[in-house]
Amino acid sequence: MHTTMITGATGFIGRHVVEEARTREIPLRLMSRHRPPVLTTGPAAPGDAGSGGAVRRNAGPGNTESGNPLTATVPAQGVVADLARPETLRGACDGVDVLLHCASQIGGPADVNEAVNARGTAALVAEARRAGVRRIVYLSTASVYGRGTFRSARAEALDRHPGSVTSRTRAAAEDAVREAGGIVLRPHLVYGVGDIWVVPALARLLLALSGASAGWHARMSAVSAPELARLVLGVGSAPAGSLTASVYHAAHPRPVTAAELLSAVADCVGLPAPRRELTVAQVRERLVAADLPQLALDMLATDHWFDSAPLWSDLGRVPGPGFAVDFAETREWYGNTVRAAV
Repeated sequence: MHTTMITGATGFIGRHVVEEARTREIPLRLMSRHRPPVLTTGPAAPGDAGSGGAVRRNAGPGNTESGNPLTATVPAQGVVADLARPETLRGACDGVDVLLHCASQIGGPADVNEAVNARGTAALVAEARRAGVRRIVYLSTASVYGRGTFRSARAEALDRHPGSVTSRTRAAAEDAVREAGGIVLRPHLVYGVGDIWVVPALARLLLALSGASAGWHARMSAVSAPELARLVLGVGSAPAGSLTASVYHAAHPRPVTAAELLSAVADCVGLPAPRRELTVAQVRERLVAADLPQLALDMLATDHWFDSAPLWSDLGRVPGPGFAVDFAETREWYGNTVRAAV
């Protein structure tokens, strides 16, 4: 069986990709900045998000390691290399058949984002091509589209208008991957064990609103981290010719409404569910008073629904039950971690 290399293996999504690969007994090589990573089946620690709506300020260039104590090691090769130092990538992809690039710099200084996401990915892709890697898959984000209203939007019909240095440099990373014949996946909201941004941010929003809402009828694309991991691995292992696009939206095909999402968050962290309705302007005033970012409101008040049907069709996969069931499986983990944080 051929070797699959995963970058960002200790990050939020990367850990789930590794665990799914383990269930399939796929030979792995895990790339780390400092030392071969040690992973487990336990709760994922904070890492690079790889999703819209999730922002991480890493400790240093290209850092995607958690450093948390773990309970069982993963049988995998380790390779030490740093996306911010292209010379360290030499030989990292030798003997690799599939590269799953799940590492990104999210937030932080502009020059670090440029070094890791743009130049680092370009260097990694060049090394993969030199080594004869058969397939490159890059986990990007729907944030490359910038702000707007998206209703069952297909990737080929959308233009990118990244609104931050992170999104801009990840768009540059996409270009490098696509120019090499690779595949780009763009999730929107990703939830599950290890999430320290999406649900915690919504919990803080609920606290600021004290049970009020702005209706929250908007529909959003979402996917659980384990489901996303299966999609990433599915693209990596798909037979030649079965993939009909170079960019896919990676989400559950059935969107979740903002009201459903907020009610589920309120339930699992013990906060009042939104009942009394406010105008969007009133909600914005409360967020300003609580010193909370406005981006969450923009996303909750406007449709962000991206058509992911082509990905599921090309992979020949049947989607899982979706948000209601998948989120319930993480209720205890979120309840324990988010309640303490807010």
